Amino acid sequence: MLTFKRALIVALASMLSACFFGDEGEDLRVWMEEQANGMRGKVEPLPEVKPYEPFAYAAYELLDPYNAKKMELAKQKAGGPQPDSTRPRELLESYDLEKLRMVGTLQRGKTVQALIKAPDGNLYRVSVGNFMGQNFGRITGISETEVKLVELVGDSGGDWKEQATTLPLDEAEQRK
Repeated sequence: MLTFKRALIVALASMLSACFFGDEGEDLRVWMEEQANGMRGKVEPLPEVKPYEPFAYAAYELLDPYNAKKMELAKQKAGGPQPDSTRPRELLESYDLEKLRMVGTLQRGKTVQALIKAPDGNLYRVSVGNFMGQNFGRITGISETEVKLVELVGDSGGDWKEQATTLPLDEAEQRK
């Protein structure tokens, strides 16, 4: 067994020596030398750096568009409807109109009231003239199928516009 290993090592050594001492790789070495003769690394020059020119900020003299005084003046000049900021807010004005549901109506004589279910699960009675929703929505009419409101919606210019909206009777309640 030991002689077999020695014979194997001698055979491998003779094959490896043939790779190093033979002429078979000479043509490859010659070709590599020819290719490397004309090669020189070329580094492109760095781009020219422009001198720094500081920017002079001259907008300090201009009016600040977010100045509170300027905004108050714009609100005073704005015509049309304005929300009453001195009026105490009603409970249903703390909810989005989309989260409120009309579930029915009550009628006493000629007075019609709507039953509104709030997200907190409570049921509220509202009449014409009450406010609900976060856009200063004032109830203008109540029928068996809907509550009509007029909301005050602010635009980016500080003006307020009236927008008619309805709160329909909840479909699940209509089926009952």
